[in-house]
Amino acid sequence: MQDYTGWIVRSTAGHDKGELFCVTGMEGGYLLLVDGKRRKLSRPKRKKPGHVEVEDSGAYQQLHLQRFRMGEEISDRALRRALAAFRAVTRRV
Repeated sequence: MQDYTGWIVRSTAGHDKGELFCVTGMEGGYLLLVDGKRRKLSRPKRKKPGHVEVEDSGAYQQLHLQRFRMGEEISDRALRRALAAFRAVTRRV
């Protein structure tokens, strides 16, 4: 089974359609997603893999996301900042 931890995905279905999330892991065939604001690290959202679109599969080199991929704990605030930085980079391209 592939490790999706630290991947950045965009929701393609549901009330959160179009929102960016970070994958924290998998549970029973579902991805566990957080954004640091509405969905915090303490309560990730479960979503089927078919209902998300991969925006970044680990290539985005942001310090907090790198630490998260290595298994270190990060805060919701750091996660929000990492996702905001990713949004800013992808808007320019």
